[in-house]
Amino acid sequence: MNPEALQQLLESVASGQITPTDALEKIKYFDFEPVGDFARIDHHRKLRTGFPEVIWGLNKTPAQIISIIEVMRSQNPVVMATRIEPDVYQQLQAKIPDLYYYELAKICAIQPAQIPEVNSNGNITIVTAGTADLPVAEEAAITATLSGFEVKRLWDVGVAGIHRLLSSWPLIADADVLIVVAGMEGALPSVVAGLADCPVIAVPTSVGYGASFNGLAPLLTMLNSCAAGVGVVNIDNGFGAAILACQILRLGERLKPRIQP
Repeated sequence: MNPEALQQLLESVASGQITPTDALEKIKYFDFEPVGDFARIDHHRKLRTGFPEVIWGLNKTPAQIISIIEVMRSQNPVVMATRIEPDVYQQLQAKIPDLYYYELAKICAIQPAQIPEVNSNGNITIVTAGTADLPVAEEAAITATLSGFEVKRLWDVGVAGIHRLLSSWPLIADADVLIVVAGMEGALPSVVAGLADCPVIAVPTSVGYGASFNGLAPLLTMLNSCAAGVGVVNIDNGFGAAILACQILRLGERLKPRIQP
């Protein structure tokens, strides 16, 4: 953050040279905050995109993650890091006592009790083909929850036992956005999209035998879906699926005044 630039901007607003609205637009693109010589924190990402920056934990050292969290928490009520292994969390928690860990999702977060009230503008339903897909699905679920959206879960309803999915029709029909997580051959999103009247975000997982090629087979299946209204994110990318679902719901709320009589 650049104090001199901020001072000049505020003086311009006070003198009437620019409007407060224009000033807000300029603030959205102020500089980052360096952390040591290894990170640059984008404090204003939430102003631009609606969601704050999230820490990718994999391949970072515990010391780096700790430093980044300490800087980010000064600006954000909720700070989260993804792909945090249990042993790494133990090292983080020793330095940051109020850090909470969602073990299955491998997400840690600062003060989840202070998450804003649940956004009432729609819900996200997350569906998995099998129990082995749960880590990716929970990454999506926790990300959406920490972003302030209502999440519903429907686990282990893959196409090998299609009656399990069909018996849960009311939950699917009630969804505003569906995230469908599947490995193996990845057929579940196509089936769900043929039943639902809302956007379906397909998440291929690396679950499966050798010919699934660590998620490539379900990825290609989902990309080649014969059902309309299916979007596909990268392999094991539960986080990306959740953010996309939240963006869809936020956009729907923003458009309401334009479409109402």
